[in-house]
Amino acid sequence: MEKVNVALIGAGGMANGVHYPSLAEFDDVNLVGLCDLIPEKLKATAERFEIENTFTDYKRMIEKTNPDAIYVLMPPHHLFDLVIHSLSQGLHVFIEKPPGVTLHQIKSMALLAEKKGCKTMVGFNRRFIPLMKQVKEMVEEKGQIIQCVSTFHKNSPAALYYNGAIDVLSCDAIHTVDALRWMAGGDVKVVSSDINSYYSERENSFNALVKFENGCTGIIMTNWAVGGRIHIFEMHAKGISALINPDLDGSAVIFEGSSRKEITTVEAAGTDANYKAYGFFGENRHFIDCIKSDKQPDTCFADAVKTMELVRLMYANRID
Repeated sequence: MEKVNVALIGAGGMANGVHYPSLAEFDDVNLVGLCDLIPEKLKATAERFEIENTFTDYKRMIEKTNPDAIYVLMPPHHLFDLVIHSLSQGLHVFIEKPPGVTLHQIKSMALLAEKKGCKTMVGFNRRFIPLMKQVKEMVEEKGQIIQCVSTFHKNSPAALYYNGAIDVLSCDAIHTVDALRWMAGGDVKVVSSDINSYYSERENSFNALVKFENGCTGIIMTNWAVGGRIHIFEMHAKGISALINPDLDGSAVIFEGSSRKEITTVEAAGTDANYKAYGFFGENRHFIDCIKSDKQPDTCFADAVKTMELVRLMYANRID
């Protein structure tokens, strides 16, 4: 396959801000169609990315453009039917996080994808941030990661995602859950969690101690009622430790005994363009490469099931 024909559903912020700019740079991708229900957004996005064929009916778009793959960039509670239909047509499917509202939904999508032989991907972009990837490789050169920490805080105590359609942990803080799994590199053995509601009617703080089958100890720390956005990670192996703040103005500090090395987010990415430095370009490139090489992407639906299972275990194994 020299070129991958991609159809697109959704003309919102993430589509225009990070995903479509990435795809537009790939010489081996044809953007064959765009679908959205809002005419103004549909027209503006199509003109920006020079997409000739536009639709308000995604089934008609699939029928008329015959794509190899489809991006379904929709809110989680609108996602399921579109993904199931796309998979039933044998299309490779990319979606943003979260991968549905419930564990059952992503399991159903993963089962159909396997049955149809489709490549699938969930946009857990933290795994593809150049700084995160570089540091993980440096740490693992010294041995298996034995302890890791995934932290995500915000000053948004009353956050309401999609008018309450989905909870904070499953929707946004899920980034901490998936990143922890990626850093630890193993399956979950046991979980103990502390979940609270601070200054809110809804639970907005999720903390967990996770033991992995490979012996790694993982810690998740999230709180939406604190001072502001703090999104940092730790990776520790024998004789080496790394503290990473992957935001655009951030950096990683790697400690080996008395040695200390710092790498900025921009240095690792080779650019200050946020969609590249923060992993979106890399995850889209990974999806296209996997289609062309007949490999399942790292964050495929089957893998996303494991992330959603860890979310479920956090709710099920509260210390209170």
